[in-house]
Amino acid sequence: MKFRMIALAAAALVASPAFANADLAKAKGCLACHAPDKKILGPAYKDVAAKYAGQKDAAAKLATKIQKGGVGTWGQIPMPANAVSDAEAKQLAEWVLTVK
Repeated sequence: MKFRMIALAAAALVASPAFANADLAKAKGCLACHAPDKKILGPAYKDVAAKYAGQKDAAAKLATKIQKGGVGTWGQIPMPANAVSDAEAKQLAEWVLTVK
């Protein structure tokens, strides 16, 4: 019984960053323009992950775009700068890169 409780607690700790990052995306308003699996105003997160797959500096590039905004990579609709800390931008970028 004790082992099962420890295993469940460990699983929750491992799984929570993914949920936390989805929650952070929701809290920061990212989901108003993006969705994991479909284009809204901005690209689907799965498409972003596919585009940057295998690029060593992808998380850093995306974190910068999250903070500063941009236009042109996905069309002419600009993405505004977002009020997120460096750590939050990094978290969001790393999460986006995991979306399938």
